[in-house]
Amino acid sequence: MSRRFSLTATAAFAASLAAVAAFAPTAAAGPGPLDLTRTTPAPLFQERAQDRLTVTVAHTDSTHADGTYELKCGPTGGTHPEARSACARLDELAGEGKNPFTPVPEGQMCTMQMGGPATARVTGTWQGRSIDATFSHKNGCEISRWQNLVPVLPAARG
Repeated sequence: MSRRFSLTATAAFAASLAAVAAFAPTAAAGPGPLDLTRTTPAPLFQERAQDRLTVTVAHTDSTHADGTYELKCGPTGGTHPEARSACARLDELAGEGKNPFTPVPEGQMCTMQMGGPATARVTGTWQGRSIDATFSHKNGCEISRWQNLVPVLPAARG
């Protein structure tokens, strides 16, 4: 019985030494500090960089929607009147891999409809990218692009 215990203990000790050796610096590395990059576990949660946008809206049908607002996501904050739902919409678009700030491609066929004089400009940082985008209701493509960002931009009234 003691021989079996001795063999089991020796095998366990050898296995633990092998595990330690896998993380220890090699002899070729020479004396110096222990390389902790191999032994440090990855963080359980990656801290998300905060999205910070300035939204300026003008010439809407509602004087309550016109103005300049700060929108912060991750955590939610700022002066945007619908910050929580605006951040949720941006998270939804990011999850779909879509960039709502991309302009309408050059040469894109768009319906020739005028949706009103409303304009908006969004600047700041979203998903680690610098943003400087303009929006309008000057044609069908631009109207669709604006509607895709509601409630970051105010819903069209009409």
